[in-house]
Amino acid sequence: MDKLLLDIKACEACKAHLPLGPRPVVSGHPDARIIIIGQAPGTKVHASGIPWDDASGKQLRKWLDITDDMFYDETKIAIVPMGFCYPGKGKSGDLPPRPECAPLWHQKILDHMPNIELIILIGQYAQKYYLAKKTKRTLTETVRAYHEYLPTYFPLPHPSPRNRFWLTKNPWFDNEVVLILQKEVKKVLI
Repeated sequence: MDKLLLDIKACEACKAHLPLGPRPVVSGHPDARIIIIGQAPGTKVHASGIPWDDASGKQLRKWLDITDDMFYDETKIAIVPMGFCYPGKGKSGDLPPRPECAPLWHQKILDHMPNIELIILIGQYAQKYYLAKKTKRTLTETVRAYHEYLPTYFPLPHPSPRNRFWLTKNPWFDNEVVLILQKEVKKVLI
C-alpha cells in the first residue's frame, strides 16, 4: 500500500490540464474500514496537501459525527477523491474532477484495502462512477434513496458551503439521512 500511495503522489498523468500543477491528495491504509470518495481537492487542500482541510471537510466531519483525529486516522478511514489534484476553476465553482484518476487508481487502491465495509460517495461524480445505472435521475433522488445502496454504499451531497440552498430545500437530509449516516459510521468503526 505504501508503494501504491507513493506512485499516486508522484502521478503526472494529467499534468498538462492542471492550472496549479499536480499534487495528488489521497490517504489510505490496508486496515481502513471506511472509504470516503469525494470529488477533487480545492485550492486550500491543494495548498495544504491535507484531504478535506477546508469548510467542506468541517461540515463532512459534522455529518459523520467524528473527531478530526478519527477522520484522519488512516487505519480507520481512507480518503480517495475521484480526481486527486485540483482541476481548476470553472464558471460556477471548481471544474469537474479529471477523468484519468479513477480508472487509473481506484481499483488498485480498493485491492489493497480488504477490510472496507462502507463506501461514502460524495457528489454526483463518485455516485455515477460507483453506482452507475443504479443512480437515480438526480443527485437529490440518489441521496434520498440512500437505503437502497446500503450496506456497501452511502451517497451524500457535497458538504460545500455552496450547497446551503440545497440543504435548506431538503430538510429531510439533516433530519433523517445524517442520523442514519452517523449510525452506519459508528457501526463500522466501533
